[in-house]
Amino acid sequence: MRKNGRNVLIIDDEKVILDLTSIILKNRGYNVYTAADGVAGLGIVETVQPELVLLDYMMPGMDGLTALREIRKCFPDTYVIMFTGKGSEEIAVELMKAGASDYILKPFNNQDLADRIENVLKIRDVELANRELLRERERLLAEIETWNRELEARVQEKTEALQKAQAEIVQSEKLATLGYLSAGMAHEIRNPLNSITLFLQLIKSGIEDSEKLEYIDKIFKEIDRIDGILRKLLAASKRPKFEIRNVQIDQVIEATLEVFRPQTELHKILVERDYHRVPPAIQADPSEIEQIFTNLFLNAIHEMLNGGTLRIQLDHDGRDIVIRVADTGKGIPPEHLANIFDPFFTTKSIGTGLGLSVVLRIVKTYQGKIEVEKSNSQGTTFCVRLPMQTG
Repeated sequence: MRKNGRNVLIIDDEKVILDLTSIILKNRGYNVYTAADGVAGLGIVETVQPELVLLDYMMPGMDGLTALREIRKCFPDTYVIMFTGKGSEEIAVELMKAGASDYILKPFNNQDLADRIENVLKIRDVELANRELLRERERLLAEIETWNRELEARVQEKTEALQKAQAEIVQSEKLATLGYLSAGMAHEIRNPLNSITLFLQLIKSGIEDSEKLEYIDKIFKEIDRIDGILRKLLAASKRPKFEIRNVQIDQVIEATLEVFRPQTELHKILVERDYHRVPPAIQADPSEIEQIFTNLFLNAIHEMLNGGTLRIQLDHDGRDIVIRVADTGKGIPPEHLANIFDPFFTTKSIGTGLGLSVVLRIVKTYQGKIEVEKSNSQGTTFCVRLPMQTG
């Protein structure tokens, strides 16, 4: 049977063995190479990289055991059958430990030699195929691991997007509920307030005692404060009268900063501006856009009463205007992040807790988004995105 041209190298210092073995193997279709010593044989192995080497155990110069170890170390896909004239068990064990696939005693039977060679080559085919299958298995496992990581990342991304969408729906529902409640509350509360104001004016007209007049004035101030809270409540839940015109975001920011300049100077707050790309004017109500920055700046200043840095970044990508307002305060506690846009939620000793609700309502009115981009012990960054085509 022809062996489809497999390469076999014979290394032996006996010319008779080389010639005889070459004839036997060539008659069976092998491509045969020969070498008379170990050094020459290793050179051929490096060049040809045969499937099989028939290697003599006893040779001058480099002995067969040394050559065997070198072949198995440097060319693991080349298998080796040893020729030996010594049939001791110790030599057989030594050869197999060194990496020989088989060993044949001299003198050998031609058919036995052919059968042993064929058997070793079959074993080689199976082992190389198994090795390749293991490599393929490792490659596939690595691919599966990569796919799993990508899938987990996508699931996480979708989960976070879903949670964010659900949070936005909840916020919208809260604002809608607040709208119904505030409209009714404003009507029910303002009616008795108007009556109280009227009766106070009547009482005041008949009093000359300066101390009592001072008390009445304080009552008037408290009435005004209640009315102010009602106005803020209505502003957080529904859009009041508005006037749409061209609004230049950078000019609104500058005007609002100017309003807060006495406070930033008083509290030694450094104001940094980073206007990377100033967007063109958008169609919006100037007072609504101003309220966004008024509330964000007010919160930032409150976090830095002992000094800090207020940083405003302005940019656009041709689609959205991106404004970041960052402070160097102590940050928002993680347990409060989910509630900061809720109406009446506040951790301050003063204030109504409606500021960020107003900001959220205005941003959503313009189909924009607002989020806490970062908050830790080094400060908080709010990111506002407004579509450039706004109206």
